[in-house]
Amino acid sequence: MKREHKCFALFSGGLDSILAVMHMKNLGYEVLPIFFSTPFFGADKAQETANKMGFNLIVHDLTDLHLKMLENPKYGYGKNLNPCIDCHGLMFHEAGRLMKEYNVDFIISGEVMGQRPMSQRKDALNSVGKLSEIKDLLIRPLSQKLLADTLPIRDGWVIKDEMLDFQGRNRKRQMKLAEEYGIDFYPSPGGGCLLTDAGFSKKLKDLMSHNMMNERSIEFLKTGRHLRINDKIKLIIGRNKDENNTISELAHDEIVLQAKDSPGPLGILQSNNKLEIDDIKLAGSILLRYISKVLNSEIILYGKNFELNDEIEADKMNDEEAKQYLI
Repeated sequence: MKREHKCFALFSGGLDSILAVMHMKNLGYEVLPIFFSTPFFGADKAQETANKMGFNLIVHDLTDLHLKMLENPKYGYGKNLNPCIDCHGLMFHEAGRLMKEYNVDFIISGEVMGQRPMSQRKDALNSVGKLSEIKDLLIRPLSQKLLADTLPIRDGWVIKDEMLDFQGRNRKRQMKLAEEYGIDFYPSPGGGCLLTDAGFSKKLKDLMSHNMMNERSIEFLKTGRHLRINDKIKLIIGRNKDENNTISELAHDEIVLQAKDSPGPLGILQSNNKLEIDDIKLAGSILLRYISKVLNSEIILYGKNFELNDEIEADKMNDEEAKQYLI
C-alpha cells in the first residue's frame, strides 16, 4: 500500500542505512536517500551501494558547514578528532533545510540504539535531535519502538508497531532482515571517516593550530609524509611514485621541490607567508634525507606548478635532525 508521506533517508552505504530504506520502502513510503559529503568522507561507497540497490542517491556537499563545526563542536570529539554527535546533528539539520525543496515530510536514518558508543547511545540520539533543530521529524526505523514518539508517529504518518526494536552492537538481526530482503552483500560496518584515524587527526590538528585549515590543505593530508618547518611553513614529501603523482596533481600555487640529479620524492611547501630562500634551503635539506643515493649535498630545483626554474644547493640532513620536524 502506497503511503501518503515522503521521507529523506540519511544514507551512508552501510547495512543499517540500506535496511532503513528498504524497510520504509516495503511499507509503501517514497524514500529519498541522501548522502552528505565532506573532505573526510566521500560519496564513493554510498554511491556504489546505492547503485547495487537501485536507489537514486542525492549527494549534497557539506564541506563549508562541516569545517566550521569541526573547529568547535558543542559535544566535543571522540577518541580522535571525530565530532560524531555534532556531525550527525549537522547532517539532520541540513536535511531539514532541504525538506521543502524536495517536498519531504520527515527524515529517517539507519541509526541503531546502542550500536556506537559515542553517537548512538540513547542520550546521544537525543542530543543529535536537539542539534538538528528538527528533532520532532526524525524516525529511526530500526530502533524506533525503543524511542520516544515523534510527530510522524503521533500524527499517524508512521505506525509505531511497524517499526523495529534493534539495539546493541550485535548485527545478527540486521543480517537476518537483509536475508529476508534478498540483500546478498554486507558493506563493512563503520570506517570511512578519516577523522576517526589517529594519524590523520594528528595532521589535521596541526593545520588547525596553525590556521592553515582549508579544503585544499585537507586534501594534501591524505598523502605523503608531513613535516612542520616552523609556525608558518609546512613540508609534504611523497613516499613513493604514486604519492609523487598525487602531489603533482594537487599542486597549484605551492612551491615544488625535487633533487636535480637524483631520482626520488617530490616535496611541496605550504605557507601563508612569502617563503625566504633560507626556508627553501632547509626544506631541501630535509627532502634529501629521504633520497638514499644522495651522500652529502645536492642541487635542489624549486618553483611553482612544476615550472622548476630556480635551484639551490642543500646539505643532506641526518635522520635525527629530520625526525624533529615530523608531524
